[in-house]
Amino acid sequence: MIKVVVGDITRLQLDAIVNAANTSLLGGGGVDGAIHRAAGPKLLEFNKTLGGCPTGEARISPGFDLPSKYVISTVGPVWSGGHKGEVELLTSAYRNSLQLALQHDVRSIAFPAISTGVYGYPKEAAARIAVNVFRCFEDRFEDIVACCFSEGDAQIYKQLLAEIQSCQE
Repeated sequence: MIKVVVGDITRLQLDAIVNAANTSLLGGGGVDGAIHRAAGPKLLEFNKTLGGCPTGEARISPGFDLPSKYVISTVGPVWSGGHKGEVELLTSAYRNSLQLALQHDVRSIAFPAISTGVYGYPKEAAARIAVNVFRCFEDRFEDIVACCFSEGDAQIYKQLLAEIQSCQE
């Protein structure tokens, strides 16, 4: 089931949460910084052993001090107008995160809005990609959660999900 919530992804009690990371995996601002703070210093130490992560790929680590068992870090693209492979890279970031989750028997997972903060990806376009990928995987998970920073962001996801639902009826 695909769910939309507004809140702090670091407090969700799910099998895994996804981190919108940078290629170093060594922490940053926004959700990345919040996840690193909440997980504690062991996440940084573990991630140093991973050798980074290219844009569109994903890496998994223990959740350490988080209520989730795993953190799946993925790197979304920086928005450059849509002509530098951003759609494919963002789709890959979501898809690779979900495939990695399946390999580790994750049944519930939450995602932030990857690339929509400082990376500048337009929110509705990014949400449409996220929802489309979620739909491809939804019967293989108990819960796929879009964890939004604001009610306005959540409304974008809810509207997209409602449009899809109305097409199926």
